[in-house]
Amino acid sequence: MSFLKKLFGGGDKAGSGPKILGERTYEGLRIVAIEMKAGQEYQLCGRIERTHENGDMDAVQFIRADKLTSADLAESATLAKGEQIINERGKTLFDGGENV
Repeated sequence: MSFLKKLFGGGDKAGSGPKILGERTYEGLRIVAIEMKAGQEYQLCGRIERTHENGDMDAVQFIRADKLTSADLAESATLAKGEQIINERGKTLFDGGENV
């Protein structure tokens, strides 16, 4: 569980969150590619966010087993996977909890 705390901002350093590799808006939702190192490789990891008109935000996180050799590849693969998740889940994306 501690790796999830570190990954999503619950680590020891106050104010330090996960390193953002990149982000993109797709179908009105924000996809965020998050750095997750797995040895010398990068694991596909991201978050999809929805902001309501009143400023409240919903977010779902996803981590996949894919390992990539560079941060650039991890960023592009994560953003593409986020788009795929949005296309597949549509409006039900935020109905099932905080992880997909």
